Amino acid sequence: MDGLCRPIGQKGAPMYAVLKSFGLKGLNGFPVEVEADISGGMPALSIVGLPDSAVRESGDRVHAALKNLGFKWPDRRITINLAPADVRKTGPVYDLPLLLAVLAASGQLEPPPKDTAFLGELALDGSLRPVSGVLPMALEAAASGVRALYVPAENAAEAAEACGSEMQVYPAATARQVVDALRGVQPILPTTPVPFDPADAWNHVPDFADVCGQPLARRAMVIAAAGGHNVLLVGAPGTGKSMLARRLPGILPPLTREEAVETTKIYSIAGQMPAGRGLVTARPFRSPTTRPVRLRWRAAGRSSAPASAVWPTAASSSSTNCPSSPARASKCCASPSRTAASRSAEPPEAPLIPAASSSSPP
Repeated sequence: MDGLCRPIGQKGAPMYAVLKSFGLKGLNGFPVEVEADISGGMPALSIVGLPDSAVRESGDRVHAALKNLGFKWPDRRITINLAPADVRKTGPVYDLPLLLAVLAASGQLEPPPKDTAFLGELALDGSLRPVSGVLPMALEAAASGVRALYVPAENAAEAAEACGSEMQVYPAATARQVVDALRGVQPILPTTPVPFDPADAWNHVPDFADVCGQPLARRAMVIAAAGGHNVLLVGAPGTGKSMLARRLPGILPPLTREEAVETTKIYSIAGQMPAGRGLVTARPFRSPTTRPVRLRWRAAGRSSAPASAVWPTAASSSSTNCPSSPARASKCCASPSRTAASRSAEPPEAPLIPAASSSSPP
């Protein structure tokens, strides 16, 4: 048995522990205290504090990971509280702090310092998996006075962008590495943030110089980029509307650091962060789908939209499936939630025109 592992109930062994973690509320993080209490009674695990299904299932992941890492699971009643209890907790981000809280409450680990926080999902073998929304949680951690933040190795780059000179981000591949670092057996080297370079954005967008001809369209794009105007490109298929629209971010001013942080927060929450990247430096661009509008609306309730759908995109071509008639437009654009009776009373509709990346003249 490990030197710090003491039987439950032995004199001096703690029965209560509290660790610091963070959650997501909208686009911002908020602090969460993970409390663990071990008491007498039949062996059981109870997680309270408005957890969702992923948080409730974390008990099984923690139980398996703890045993596979060579620790002892307490054969007592374990109560986990996620405070504040009136805010809903979502996602597997609390797996790592929950495991450490059980170890600390059972006397197998000394309680971590109060200015230390933990984020991460556990695999059954004790390895750490990346989680979404690390950047806004790391920003809140830095603002809350946290000095050390332990995260999965894949999330270290974005978390390091939130740390200044007062907070260190420690990447870990397994929960065992975190335990050894807290015990002082094998320290983890902190992640060094990558310097922000606005010019890096030009390497991730198409070059506007690739456009040959189209002098009027190019001038319109330049004026729109300079004045912050909207652009509607209308023309026959194959005339270069989408090509021009995709290259508009290349002539827009580069993102400032504040804009890059806000953009990266949305990518992080949506789980679409590029691997190994700290901040997203290129302005987002979203190309419209080629499916009909009615099908796209129906699918919107069943699948999550891409991260770029949350904010106004830097450049986008417009499209419409409605003929110019106002009456026909109201029928084509009506909500798909109409009742069957109202739909059956209407005359047959004309087939929808396939949507293109830009609108074509009728």
